[in-house]
Amino acid sequence: MTLVEEVRAALAAGAAGQRIEAREASQEFTCDLAAIDSLACAFTSFALATDRLAGATPDELKRLGEKLSARLTYLLEPISPVEIDHGECVVQMRSSPPQRDEDRTSYYELVIRRGGALRLCRYAKAPGDVRQIIPAHVTREVFLRLVGDFSAVVA
Repeated sequence: MTLVEEVRAALAAGAAGQRIEAREASQEFTCDLAAIDSLACAFTSFALATDRLAGATPDELKRLGEKLSARLTYLLEPISPVEIDHGECVVQMRSSPPQRDEDRTSYYELVIRRGGALRLCRYAKAPGDVRQIIPAHVTREVFLRLVGDFSAVVA
């Protein structure tokens, strides 16, 4: 069973507050669901781990980030690299531009780390407050597409 098929099956049996876990070859997917219904779901953490990035250089992670940025055009906002930490070998990407409402700014943040960790979360920040993780609401179709795109770029 492919990673997407495993996640599809787990999503079909999923419930709010549940963690979805799936594994295929060298990839391990985890996601914390905040809500789920017949058409959509909301997640607070969406992560893929793989040992294929164990020895990745900052430039390799940057290229991986660029590939993801080119694929994830279906999210609320486009995602692009913000910072590359060469010492820690981490690429940080965010919505560009973020969504701005009257009382807060919200955005996706994607962090790619050497060692093989990719993590997508949605954050919100009100003026004067500390940012907080908020649920990212997507259709089931988009959710599975995210799984497939994350899996494909690290394969």
